[in-house]
Amino acid sequence: MTIAPDARPTTDAPDDDPFLWLEEVEGAEALAWVEAQNDKTLARYADARVAADAVAVQAAMDRPDKIPHITRRGGLLYNFWKDAENPRGLWRRTTEASYRLDAPKWDVLLDVDALARDENADWVWHGAATLPGTHDRAILKLSRGGGDAVVLREFDLATRTFVEGGFVLPEAKGGVDWLDRDTLLLSSAFGEGMATEAGYSRTIRRWSRGQKPEAATVLFEVPAGHMGAWGGVDRSSDEERVVFLDQVGFFDVAVHLGGRDGPRQRIDLPTDLRLNWFRDRVVLQPRTPWTVGGTTYAPDTLLGTSLSALLAGGRQFSVLFEPAERRALQGYNWCGGRLVVSVLDDLSPRFTVWDPGETEWTARKLEGLPEIGVVDVWPLDAEAEESDGTLLAMTQDPVTPPTLLRTATIPATPLVLRQAPRIYNADGLRVTRHEAISSDGERIPYVQTGPDTEDGEAPVHLSGYGGFQISVMPSYRGSTGQLWLERGGTAVTASLRGGGEFGTRWHEAGRREGKRLSHDDFAAVAADLVRRGVTRPGRIAAEGGSNGGLLIANMLTRYPERFGALFCTIPLIDMRRYTKLLAGASWTAEYGDPDKPEDWAFMRHFSAYHVAEAGRPYPPILIATTRRDDRVHPGHARKMAAKLQKLGYDARFYEPAAGGHGYGKDNAEAARFMALGAAFLRRAIGWESE
Repeated sequence: MTIAPDARPTTDAPDDDPFLWLEEVEGAEALAWVEAQNDKTLARYADARVAADAVAVQAAMDRPDKIPHITRRGGLLYNFWKDAENPRGLWRRTTEASYRLDAPKWDVLLDVDALARDENADWVWHGAATLPGTHDRAILKLSRGGGDAVVLREFDLATRTFVEGGFVLPEAKGGVDWLDRDTLLLSSAFGEGMATEAGYSRTIRRWSRGQKPEAATVLFEVPAGHMGAWGGVDRSSDEERVVFLDQVGFFDVAVHLGGRDGPRQRIDLPTDLRLNWFRDRVVLQPRTPWTVGGTTYAPDTLLGTSLSALLAGGRQFSVLFEPAERRALQGYNWCGGRLVVSVLDDLSPRFTVWDPGETEWTARKLEGLPEIGVVDVWPLDAEAEESDGTLLAMTQDPVTPPTLLRTATIPATPLVLRQAPRIYNADGLRVTRHEAISSDGERIPYVQTGPDTEDGEAPVHLSGYGGFQISVMPSYRGSTGQLWLERGGTAVTASLRGGGEFGTRWHEAGRREGKRLSHDDFAAVAADLVRRGVTRPGRIAAEGGSNGGLLIANMLTRYPERFGALFCTIPLIDMRRYTKLLAGASWTAEYGDPDKPEDWAFMRHFSAYHVAEAGRPYPPILIATTRRDDRVHPGHARKMAAKLQKLGYDARFYEPAAGGHGYGKDNAEAARFMALGAAFLRRAIGWESE
């Protein structure tokens, strides 16, 4: 008699989970399993070729001629820099004149490697909040091993030392904003009862110098079931305004205005409407149809008015942007008192500068930037109230390294500040755009980069994301170039529903009940590559991380016949328990609530952990995560690998000890992660020998 393999958990018995012990991140039994899995994976794949690839990728990431990214605070340009000699990084600054030189003179404020050695701590830099105006003090965010939770410490920029007796907050998720030199606005999950179910801050507190954070005055709090509370200080007008945000859910927020004593007025708007203001000008973006004053505004319409009129109940707006089927709002920033609006018009970048005059808004095109490829524009100044209208722009495409330009909200010719080096040889490669037809007839764009000639056997690296209204554009990816394109392979980036490439409607089509459509989209791209004669299924290697890891896991269980190999990184996969694991409770707006039967009815079909069963033609898969990921629990990856192995599949697993929600805490770790994954994919599709 043949005994059927143990397929638990299943969609019919989702809570009968024999692998719960793997959710104990630091549990002895779980760590022993992880180490044994790492040993097996590394013994098979981490050979001299992978080591050489990792060295090459790291060398590219550590190049001294890469672009030093900058932001301006108080007239100086700040940069955080990593290279081979400084793997954890240097926080440094320089003048604008010096930055324009081939070899700027940098003033090092903090050496994170030296700090980690001196304190015997696994410090990873997570940013700094400097004191507005003087910028001589900062609250530094330091993570242990790269997780989202940070330690906050006050730092004196003049002496390059931590302030004795200064502000210090133990490890927790959250941050601060300065009220004044001796007072902070604290939005942190630190303290008893201060965290939401998702692990974010439940309160906003006023924290005075010399006061223990536990004793800080609570100004604002939200229910534990909300995603979190965040506070900030608006200094754009003459009178200080404190902003209190109640993040009800991932896409819903209630905004309250007040002062140092707490909130005084809630802005009377739908919670799914986004707003942003500077001084007395405000813009609003509804997420769902909004009927007001007898007019219905479509989702993603951008509306402008005065903040004072809005607070007084006025509902007369200037229409600054109207969406179309393939014309979508991507974002907007205030810079020098003007509004810079970013749009994708059938995936082509467009930028408009709006000047909010006394009686009407006037617009002009931001000139001198490419209208093809990937273009990002943002203010140079970290503080909007300090901005003189200077903008930075980054341009790139899959075969053209990034160029950093300086431009402005007033008519100006963009000035090239820096050009990134070529990381790989792109000679003979061409970039083309195509569209696949998904399961419901929707057209799914994808961009293909590869050799001019095709023989139907192309080794294809296919990637996608499809979630949280995040737009994934075909940018210059040096590691993909080194590990895939330069060797004769083809790389494909898919724009899936659930993303933001075509606005809110595109996202709405791929969330909750529509999440399966997002996965169908990716499978449709794979099929279209075969239909067009580019390749065959066994030569398609797919990769995705985080929400993209859920995508890849569903390719395994739903469309195994369309792929030759899968690399599933930092994934969420167990959709039955994801809300109980770390930040998962904050994502129900994207995926649904598994505790509600009506939601589980559709979620069960894309919970790959439950769908996986024996006897299917699953392609080889490597599932990788990091132990210090405190956003997406490493238990997702661990349990999926364990179940697949128990079902008899040759599923591989890899979990380095650090890295957070990423591939490593430094360039060396990230390079090893990427090199290992690429080697697995190449060998699994038969492009490279074992």
